[in-house]
Amino acid sequence: MHDTIIIGAGPAGLTAAVYAARKKLKTLVLSKDVGGQTIWSFGVENYLGFRLISGVELVRRFEEHVREFEVELKTDNEVTGIEQKDDYFDVHTKDEKYLGKTVVIASGKIPRKLNVPGEEKFLGRGVAYCATCDAPLFLGKDVAVIGGGNAALDAALQLSQIGKQIYVININAELGGDEITRDKIKAADNIGVLNNAQTLEISGEVFVNGIKIRDKTRGDERAIDVQGVFVEIGSVPSSDFARGLVEVNDSGEIKVNCRSETNIPGIFAAGDVTDVSAKQIIAAAGDGCKAAISAYDHLIRKK
Repeated sequence: MHDTIIIGAGPAGLTAAVYAARKKLKTLVLSKDVGGQTIWSFGVENYLGFRLISGVELVRRFEEHVREFEVELKTDNEVTGIEQKDDYFDVHTKDEKYLGKTVVIASGKIPRKLNVPGEEKFLGRGVAYCATCDAPLFLGKDVAVIGGGNAALDAALQLSQIGKQIYVININAELGGDEITRDKIKAADNIGVLNNAQTLEISGEVFVNGIKIRDKTRGDERAIDVQGVFVEIGSVPSSDFARGLVEVNDSGEIKVNCRSETNIPGIFAAGDVTDVSAKQIIAAAGDGCKAAISAYDHLIRKK
């Protein structure tokens, strides 16, 4: 029996683990990976103490810090469900069940799918969702980035240093994202932006060899030859395993109060999976801290 089971190993989950361990709680972290969305970031410029650090390096330092404590960190363990018992919780993964007196849900978000023909078929064969992870595979190739926000622009800038020609396929009339990032996109010689462009299909044989788009203004369709497609159209909360137990809003975000408490005593939530407004690395870390302290307080009151 663990004092607390933390679901997720991004900034919120890893911070919660550090604070729980410092309180001498028997702590288990379950996650399908380490780093969450942070590892997708090419460059982090707004985390206190670092003027610029890559997402991969920041995650490495997070994990290094956590492993200084007596924390059981189990990766490749995606949680599939939570059951509430009398005074503890059963946390299920695909193959095992773990018992915890408290639970901290810090599962973050997962990429939103395009849901067009070819997306699932060519996943891992030209279709990707993480430029930081997979951009090096597209050296010298033509690549399409689907999306028009900061995530898409960041991916396009990364790929521009590796690929041959990068197309930003934006369904809206203008690019979103930060002005500084938009300016970098405009200044790049090998990035082309197609606004008002709806992606209809990803084509290929064994691997991706093109996409089909429709101009929303004129209505005409065209095919573009590319060898890679990065889908960067946002993300959705990774909360399916907890729905029906904890309360969520219309977007699937877990509702929490200022103490990171959910509607179920003993279950806490932190980071991007919750309904907090600031979806930032530093905010998620702060939420993880609050969730761990609240879990500790809950255990003390129970005793």
